[in-house]
Amino acid sequence: MGRIVAIDYGRKRTGIAVTDTLQLIANGLTTVASAEAAGFLADYAVREPVERFVVGYPKQLNNEPSDNMPFVEAFVKHLQKTIPGIGVEYYDERFTSVMAHRAMLEGGLGKMKRRDKELVDEISATLILQSYLEKIKNKK
Repeated sequence: MGRIVAIDYGRKRTGIAVTDTLQLIANGLTTVASAEAAGFLADYAVREPVERFVVGYPKQLNNEPSDNMPFVEAFVKHLQKTIPGIGVEYYDERFTSVMAHRAMLEGGLGKMKRRDKELVDEISATLILQSYLEKIKNKK
């Protein structure tokens, strides 16, 4: 069984999280510059078995796609060309940044660490992945 990789794509930075090989636990992996994300993921897929990518689907409260959606779609097309053998799914990412900040606060991280946007993006990707895993588990 391969890993599931979650991607919180942003115009500047992209947070990445992965499961263990049994697909039980979501862990933050890193944050990379968005321009380098597809290349980073291609290198990762060579080193580790990847079953699928789960990309955060940016929606507004009214369920309409956010302004970032065209950038996410362009990234997904590029990712599919770069790594054609691995499937890509979208997953609702609403509120993940808010929940990431809350998790950082509840985790006792200091003010300076909570301002680290790279850490917020990585935690957001982890939250997307954990939510996705719970959805899969509940379907079974």
